[in-house]
Amino acid sequence: MNIGVVMYQTSFTKGQELVAQRMARELFKQGHKVYLITGPYHDNKPIPEYNEIERGVEGYLFFQKSEFQVPLIRVNGYVSTWPPRRIMFRNFLDVLRRLSDRFSLDVIISHSTLWNGPEEITKFVSWRRILKHQGLDADIVTHCYMPHYQPPDPVRYDIVERTFRFTWNRMVFPQIHRTANIILCTTPIEKYQMIASGAKAKRCHLYPGGVDEDVFQKYGSEDPEGFLEKHSVPANSKLITYMGTLEERKNPLAVVRISKMLRKLEDVHFVLAGHPSNQHEQVMKEAKGLHNLSYVGAISEKDKVALIRSSYVNILLSRMEALGLTQLEFMYGGVPIVSSAVGGQRWLIRDCVDGIHVRGPDDLKGAAKAVEILVKNPTLRDELALNAKNRAKEFTLPKITSDLSSRLMSLKTSQPFKFPIVFNRKMLKNFKSQEAHAFS
Repeated sequence: MNIGVVMYQTSFTKGQELVAQRMARELFKQGHKVYLITGPYHDNKPIPEYNEIERGVEGYLFFQKSEFQVPLIRVNGYVSTWPPRRIMFRNFLDVLRRLSDRFSLDVIISHSTLWNGPEEITKFVSWRRILKHQGLDADIVTHCYMPHYQPPDPVRYDIVERTFRFTWNRMVFPQIHRTANIILCTTPIEKYQMIASGAKAKRCHLYPGGVDEDVFQKYGSEDPEGFLEKHSVPANSKLITYMGTLEERKNPLAVVRISKMLRKLEDVHFVLAGHPSNQHEQVMKEAKGLHNLSYVGAISEKDKVALIRSSYVNILLSRMEALGLTQLEFMYGGVPIVSSAVGGQRWLIRDCVDGIHVRGPDDLKGAAKAVEILVKNPTLRDELALNAKNRAKEFTLPKITSDLSSRLMSLKTSQPFKFPIVFNRKMLKNFKSQEAHAFS
């Protein structure tokens, strides 16, 4: 199959972007012709070819080889002033038409919410279906949609953004759900949320991010001592690790405060790893003088594997998580999780099986107690670690992508053409009547 995987930008650190990129790469490895279709930004910064894309007449640039290990298509786009933190594509419906003609796309997989990509793809796919029904030689395009859904939470979003998100969900989700052949859900929790917003249960397909085994195989045999020595992290300590951007949603400040609460606990050292963000300054301020905590900054894939292999416990008291791709990686590395159990975390990490749930992101006492229990009971820790590793093996990238590929193939070979609900037979009759009148 010829597959386009669409995400508004690329990144080497952000969860949704990583899922899209890894999905594209794995589909490519499994024998499909795959194109990563994305905007002219990487980690919210314009790429060097930005002006070239903007000046071009076709609206995109094509790179046969890319650092993402799949052919790359950069579409003209811009950072929106509203909604915030989103990138929009320019003239994307026409660009899609050009891309479909040039690359003969059989499948389009769109990612994320609150931007114009999924909406434009929905229009394009519906248009192609109607053309086909009108007798034109238009191939049907299979549409998959992965929302990476996060509810309009009143704690995270102010009332203006929250109500806009609610409006987008209410107006756009129903149209996408009617048109998309498959809705990719990171967890069963997200599946229920999609059904509540109009999706059919039979169209929902579980796709929980996926562990990139290649990274572990590439760096898993290397000695992590060099990484620890480089950052002055004591190698003989039980490392309690936080890995993620230093942003308010991820709540790294809670981990700093827990390390302060446990500063007298022997043979324990906390490690924070990740890019600076909106909580960086406060984290650094409160971490100052804590001898049982190290901040190692943003780290490479090689160092990530080293840190996972060196960790005793992973901790995340996030305020919102659709899944927690990093936690899945720690679990694959045999590390149990202390989690706030918000969103998809409460499904991914089974309480007292793969880790320990605490009572939300502000339960610092509960999290400190959980860490202390695991430090003082290594047998329990090892039991949870084994369970975590076995669970993560169920969600490796090759396995979940092979399941998706099989479903896509079955749709292409056996699914009869069906009209989208948005264009029913009564509407078609009226359309034909209007068409006949116009040419009479």
